[in-house]
This record gives sequence, structure tokens and C-alpha cells, in this order.
Amino acid sequence: MAKLFDCITEELQEFIAAQHIFFVGSAPLSSTGHVNLSPKGLESFRILSSNRVGYLDLTGSGNETSAHLQENGRITFLFCAFQEPAKILRLYGQGYTIVAGSPEWDAFAPLFPPLPGGRQIIIADIERVQTSCGFGVPLYEYQGQRDTLVNWATKKGEQGVKEYQQQKNLTSIDGLPTPLSNLP
Repeated sequence: MAKLFDCITEELQEFIAAQHIFFVGSAPLSSTGHVNLSPKGLESFRILSSNRVGYLDLTGSGNETSAHLQENGRITFLFCAFQEPAKILRLYGQGYTIVAGSPEWDAFAPLFPPLPGGRQIIIADIERVQTSCGFGVPLYEYQGQRDTLVNWATKKGEQGVKEYQQQKNLTSIDGLPTPLSNLP
């Protein structure tokens, strides 16, 4: 049975800290647009207060979340236990993107690991916190974080990553602009 909370309680904060993966969901306003659901890891998620969270978003082949946030702000985070006890946690909120080089970047970046390829920070004010049983989630054993993305960004170098972002990260798959498209 689902339980609702006014904020991310200390118990839920401990649950989040114990998870090695989280999922980010967003969608455009268009009924024909694509819903985005992305798995994230690398210890990039932070609880900033009982109703505010953020994560360091690394360069990838798309930039859907950022485009959707710029258009409508809606975002959902999902955490699920892959070990006992079973639990699912969803955080619903309104978010925005902070790009490297902006004044807010300097305030938030030190809160996250200094990972190569970091392109933006996603901040969300959480309006609804909900748990559910998670009994249908299979058990998995954690083996470790992949280093592929970090190695890729390191090999490309800072300039190579910026060029990649200019080629692949300026619009969503539905053609929505991302905050990176506003950079010089």
C-alpha cells in the first residue's frame, strides 16, 4: 500500500543513500512527445533539504530531461530496493537545469563528485513523496559502478566533450531546445 509524506524524511533519506541507482522521468507537454526514463548512478544524487534534491548530469547521447524541464518543469525520481527489504520511493517535483559556467553552478558543483563529462546539474523542488511496496522488484546483487562513461569523457577531454554536446545535446528527440542551446 502506498504511503504519502510531506517531505523526504530521515528514514527515506537513508533509503536513498543506500541505493546505487535511481531513475529520472520527464515528459514534454505534447501528447505525441516521447516520455523519457533514464537510469543514473555514479553516486551523483544529493538530498539538498527535506524537499529539494539534485544530481550531477553527465554528458550522454541525449538531453531529454533538461529539455523537458525547460519546457514544463515536471520531473519524477524513482528509487527501488534490489535487496531486502522491498521498497519503491517516488519523488515528484518541479525542476530546472543549472549549466556549467552559470553563477548557480559555482554554488552547487562542490556538492557533487568531480566527474569528467559533467554537463549540468538538475535541481528539483519536491512536492510529493510516495512509497510503495516494491514486492514485484527482483533481487539483484550490486557489483559496482561502471567506469565506461567516465573513461569516455576523460579520453575525449574537456573540448571533445563540449563538441559532442554541441552535436548531440542541444535539442531533445522531439526537437525541444535544451539549456545547452543557449550557451555561447
